[in-house]
Amino acid sequence: MNKSDLVAKVSSLSGLTKGDSAKAVDGIFEAITHALKKSGEVRFVGFGTFTVTKRAASEGRNPRTGEKIKIPASKIPKFRAGKSLKEAVA
Repeated sequence: MNKSDLVAKVSSLSGLTKGDSAKAVDGIFEAITHALKKSGEVRFVGFGTFTVTKRAASEGRNPRTGEKIKIPASKIPKFRAGKSLKEAVA
């Protein structure tokens, strides 16, 4: 499922127009992104938790030349599924 599929599904389930559904989906994505930037965690009970994790700096290799390169430390978003979501998928 991609974003346009999600918008169409939200529209059909909620009775909203596709335009309003697109605004709602965009708003949710923006709100999650903002919350992760600010506090580092977004929790939806039963669905799952979005968190921000620190990745340490490391050393890698350029696959073309074999040359060693430094990979800087970074922050990455992660998602951990909640119990209800795990049970629904299983």
